[in-house]
Amino acid sequence: MSSTRARIALDAMGGDHAPFEIVLGAIRAAEELDTEIFLVGDPDRIESVLQQHPHNSSLLKIVAAEDTVTMDEKAIKGIRRKPKASINVAMNLVKERLADAVVSAGHSGAAMGAAALRLGRLPGIARPAIGAMFPTLIAGKSVIILDVGANVDSQPEYLEQFALMGTIYSKYVMDVEEPQVGLLNIGEESSKGDKLAIKTHQLLEENEQIPFIGNAEGRDVLSGKFDVIVCDGFTGNVLLKFAEAVGEIMIQILREELPQGLRGKIGTSILKPNLQRIKQRIDHAEHGGALLLGVDGVCIISHGSSQAPSIFSAIRLAKEAVDNKVLEQIQFYNQKHNHSASSSKTASNSKLSGKS
Repeated sequence: MSSTRARIALDAMGGDHAPFEIVLGAIRAAEELDTEIFLVGDPDRIESVLQQHPHNSSLLKIVAAEDTVTMDEKAIKGIRRKPKASINVAMNLVKERLADAVVSAGHSGAAMGAAALRLGRLPGIARPAIGAMFPTLIAGKSVIILDVGANVDSQPEYLEQFALMGTIYSKYVMDVEEPQVGLLNIGEESSKGDKLAIKTHQLLEENEQIPFIGNAEGRDVLSGKFDVIVCDGFTGNVLLKFAEAVGEIMIQILREELPQGLRGKIGTSILKPNLQRIKQRIDHAEHGGALLLGVDGVCIISHGSSQAPSIFSAIRLAKEAVDNKVLEQIQFYNQKHNHSASSSKTASNSKLSGKS
């Protein structure tokens, strides 16, 4: 790609607050991140929001889309029945190399389906995975957990690839020099867990490109000990939804309890900056969205209730992935691993056959 400025295709019609909040997030991102953004959707509705909020950026461009996949539609049927839906048009921009990444707060199943059908998988990647950023007890440190919903059923080889993709993302985007990778399990011992966990543990230990340090129990997820944690999509999605609910409950409790009484009201006023930082650390909306890793294009899936700040964060997440060439790094390391595995197999076969 010749452009050095990241180009983001934004599904302006996706989400509970589209297009208003989506466009507001795009305006801020274009101005603060110096990012070219294609607003994909109904031109009249998008233009109406832009006119309500004057901006100086020439980096916002409207791309017409005639339809949208609604939340109550079946994903695959929706994207096939509506080829000119906003999520399909946005994915086509990446496929045609007119954009570098897609961001959508719409139907998550439709986003995954459109990415799979239009972008395809990266060479050597068996299954894409959704990676979500979780806060940890260590300020400023997050852990990426994958898969959190793309694959309900997984095989050990899939989880090994998830670990490799998570390692690359943590290293090149999160700037972690030596990411610590864990496998979500019910105990620390390598013999713990079901067949999937035991076999995956073995593969992660044997893969020299993955800095695997062992199993991660539930209590370890947010401890800050790990930078990357892998699991099957069923378990990961349950974990994600539970963590989101806990974060929302904590924020609600703080809102309800802290202002109680005169002391509470005075204290809340004094602690307002601290409370805002707490919200930024635990509110899932502050993280922008989850990454669909393994498809041939950068794809960010945001929460359906996303508002402008979350959309801004999602665009920033996409920009960081593009700027740090995450796709190229995944391809490079996967090819390197496949070559190493092939060489080891050839050497083993030669030894068994008595060849030198």
